[in-house]
Amino acid sequence: MSAPVAPAASETRKPARPLLGRVWRDYLSRHNGALGLSLVCAAVVGIMAATVLQLLEPAIDGLFLGKPVTIWGVVTVPPDRALVGIPAIIIGAGLIWTIAALGQAALVNRLGHGIVGDIQVKLFGAMIRADLARLRSQHSGGFVSSVLFDANLVREAFTNGMVNYTQHGLTLIAVIAYMAWTDWRLTLIVLLGAPLIAFVIRRFGKRMRKATTGAMVETSNLSTALMENLDGVRLIKLENREDAEQARVGEVVARRQRHVIKSADSRAFAGPLSNLVAMIIVATVMAYAGWQARQGGMTVGAFAAYIGLLMAAGQSLRQVTNLQTVMSEGLTAASRLFEALDIEPEIREAPDAAPLPHGPVTVALEGVSFAYGPLEAGSAPTLSGVDLVVRPGETVALVGPSGGGKSTILSLLPRFYDVTAGQVTVNGRDIRALKLTDLRDRIALVTQEPFLFDDTLAANIAYGRPGASQDEIEAAARAAAAHEFITALPDGYQTRAGEAGLRLSGGQRQRVAIARAFLKDAPILLLDEATSALDTESEALVQAALERLMKGRATLMIAHRLSTVQNADRIYVISAGRVVEQGRHADLVAQKGLYARLARSQALDGQPAETPA
Repeated sequence: MSAPVAPAASETRKPARPLLGRVWRDYLSRHNGALGLSLVCAAVVGIMAATVLQLLEPAIDGLFLGKPVTIWGVVTVPPDRALVGIPAIIIGAGLIWTIAALGQAALVNRLGHGIVGDIQVKLFGAMIRADLARLRSQHSGGFVSSVLFDANLVREAFTNGMVNYTQHGLTLIAVIAYMAWTDWRLTLIVLLGAPLIAFVIRRFGKRMRKATTGAMVETSNLSTALMENLDGVRLIKLENREDAEQARVGEVVARRQRHVIKSADSRAFAGPLSNLVAMIIVATVMAYAGWQARQGGMTVGAFAAYIGLLMAAGQSLRQVTNLQTVMSEGLTAASRLFEALDIEPEIREAPDAAPLPHGPVTVALEGVSFAYGPLEAGSAPTLSGVDLVVRPGETVALVGPSGGGKSTILSLLPRFYDVTAGQVTVNGRDIRALKLTDLRDRIALVTQEPFLFDDTLAANIAYGRPGASQDEIEAAARAAAAHEFITALPDGYQTRAGEAGLRLSGGQRQRVAIARAFLKDAPILLLDEATSALDTESEALVQAALERLMKGRATLMIAHRLSTVQNADRIYVISAGRVVEQGRHADLVAQKGLYARLARSQALDGQPAETPA
């Protein structure tokens, strides 16, 4: 079994400018005050870093050579005050530098993590509101990767990355300005090496972007593989497949590592090559400066300051080079995030959707056809021309072979999917014309494997009615035959259900789900094999609770055990997406059709079950 492959759409690199504009508009503009102040701090840090180095010239000339020096063309320090004045000025510049650096760090941390929170909440909102078809087609590992990793890459690029770009960029500009002030001819020689350094940065930057994109795809694949193995750990252990799954995950890790190493190599190689160019420039500067000093054109202090500024320029240039990777990762991550956020759900409420009044309802499917995707030549839709009706107080059952379309019918009622032909109506109105929240408020669902959150049992019961009182919760639990076992637990209703409710037995989970349905008190009840996975004792308790729950509601149920539908008001036999028979149990048995064969196989036709030869 090969690892799932993450969507490759993000591998096409989008232009940086629209992405930067989108990040600014959607996230940074909401924090523009903090961002602006952090950029000011970064500018101060960058300028002061260059300023402190520029002070080397007056420090050496004034302290060691005893010359009167003028600092910044403004402050003149005579030789007798140099021992106090020059260090004091350097300390003052250092204090300004430190305060600005601390302010920058504090602002960037708050800004960055605030943006991560905004992105993660929006991503989760987009995921939870996405069409069920899309959620089923994409593995949850991809969403987890985006929420946990991509959001942080965007943060790093557009907070730390942007602010550091500002800091080191301004440091570079200030350093070059001071260098030009010291000796413009020498600075011109230095700048001749800039195109070569830019070429190195650009060449390795392309490699880093390509490797970063590949690493992100494989990070999604790794998240998918890990979650898949955790979900299927029972099967893995039962089939002794631990080694095979470890090897499969190892392959994903190896693919990811190849991309990560390529990116790291590109980043690492760019530095030494830039350093080589820088060293050649330094050697040239030293030769020129030595010649100037012999001619009396440069003092020792000026030379030391110039070399210090040149080394600072090289350091800032290396930082800018490294930030290329950070910005590349951030832009790639932003592209992936916006692709996910920009997908509009197809199942959405009409602008003029009508409210659904409270009270009894009649549900009907009228000529309904449905397919989960585009049909290939010769293939048939999942449902074709289905007609059925469920009136208030009626129990209608769907039976038939597996894969016939029964669960699909239940999924159409709450608009998890929309029909491709025909219509589903509630009280005669197409559900696509109703408010989606009203429609789903009127539906309760109990499935074969009910889902419970890792929260208290009280919270799970009240999930559909968060404001319910404790008395209402307990009344629903009593009606569902759940109160007795809940109160016997150490923490009663405050007992946590565990992940997916695994701390409870199947029958207990089922009764909590039924209590949830009782408390919701919806007029439409959907039951999907609600008792098929239970032992005899639990089934009896759950069946009794379901019978109480069904009273007065329009109930549509799926069952493979025909014993649970013998008293249904109407039974629809679904086969290959069509209604092939309908009626009550006795009438369908008498017709000697598909239902009669199913009943005979379960000894429910009044005759002994046939034993296969």
